[in-house]
Amino acid sequence: MSSPSNYLPPEHPDRRRLHDEIHARPVGQAPQPVVVFCLAVLNDHVSREEELAHLAKLNASVDTAGTTGNFARVRVAGGDIKWERHTEFTRYTMVLPLDASNTAGRSPVVWLAQVRAVQEPFAQWFSQAPGQTIAAIEVTVLQSTEDVLAQGTEVGQAWFGESTLLISKLGTQGHSLVLTDFRVQNDGIERLLVLTPSHTSAARVGRTAHRLIEMEIYRLMALKGLPVAKSLGVQLAEAENSLATIAREVESSTSQDPELLHNLASLAATIERANADHNYRFSATAAYHDIVLQRIKELRETPAPGIQTVGEFIERRLGPAMATVAATAKRLDSLSERVSRVSDLLRTRVNIMTEQQNQQLLEKLTRGQALQLKLQQTVEGLSIAAISYYVVSLIYYLAKAGKTSGWLPFSPDLVAGVAIAPTVFVVWQIVRRIHRKISHD
Repeated sequence: MSSPSNYLPPEHPDRRRLHDEIHARPVGQAPQPVVVFCLAVLNDHVSREEELAHLAKLNASVDTAGTTGNFARVRVAGGDIKWERHTEFTRYTMVLPLDASNTAGRSPVVWLAQVRAVQEPFAQWFSQAPGQTIAAIEVTVLQSTEDVLAQGTEVGQAWFGESTLLISKLGTQGHSLVLTDFRVQNDGIERLLVLTPSHTSAARVGRTAHRLIEMEIYRLMALKGLPVAKSLGVQLAEAENSLATIAREVESSTSQDPELLHNLASLAATIERANADHNYRFSATAAYHDIVLQRIKELRETPAPGIQTVGEFIERRLGPAMATVAATAKRLDSLSERVSRVSDLLRTRVNIMTEQQNQQLLEKLTRGQALQLKLQQTVEGLSIAAISYYVVSLIYYLAKAGKTSGWLPFSPDLVAGVAIAPTVFVVWQIVRRIHRKISHD
């Protein structure tokens, strides 16, 4: 068979990376009985290299320097540990099979002792992981008979003590039972117990543990938006009051526009800064919440009689918090839009006032031009008189010179008097012609 390169166009540079993303974080198998422990730490200010260096402490033969991507698996004594780096957090998942010999009649106390024993060698390594703990979840999967599945409450009380239990049957056929009290114990770890029939495959056990762990991690990551929403509530209330005050002043005709513009610009900057600071957190909260709901859906829970399911408990407790975050995000966006509308109103008012001032200025200029025209016409009349005077004076001096020389028989005064009317007429015609030429140009 021909290779694909012989009959396919050139590959996009990211094709292989995008295709292999579906295999980037394999769930893995967990043969029962098994304990799956997951530590999730916030990786803000923690580099990928620091995490890989910490991972290398588990097994000196592992070359983490050659690790590409954000996933790695390290074999340890008795099991393995997976490293997965996400955008905001990194999780270390340890899968340790338990002793499956002579499980019949083994009490929860014995199982608990074995769970602690197999995890003890890794306690110090987990405690030194770089970052801050956001979740520490232990899922123990044990084999069980049908009778024990039917008596899950008794097993849960022996495992968790007197805490209020939540129990869910998993799968459409109720193939497994998950029990938890959703409490962080004195050692900082949250624990879940899964009881499965002996014929349950390792792949199903792995998927079940993976979904339960992710459900809890993403629940906690989603709740990171709640303190932000609560702290932002006071700031938003103050901003809404300030905006209402500005809106009333915009409506008033006695307010000073420059001061209003300054206050509105300051308020808009405050809101946009809050939007820029918290928009990512609110978007991430919505995304994490969607993942939680998806993982609950994948469990395909059915209730045990008279007992609340795990998914129902999470949805009832998580729903109000997510509604608070969503309402705060919507309130912030709405406030930004309202500021924009008030800004438009104020800008329109300023433009109208500017146009009125421009109109008044044009009226003043028109009146000034009219006065200037009248003044110009007056000056033009005086100019005609002055020019005519000088012309007549020249004619008078010329007649006087002619009288003195004897070639002019008339009196110079008579000649000057007779020349006045024609001179004024000629000068007026010349001025009119000049005006018409200027107007034509």
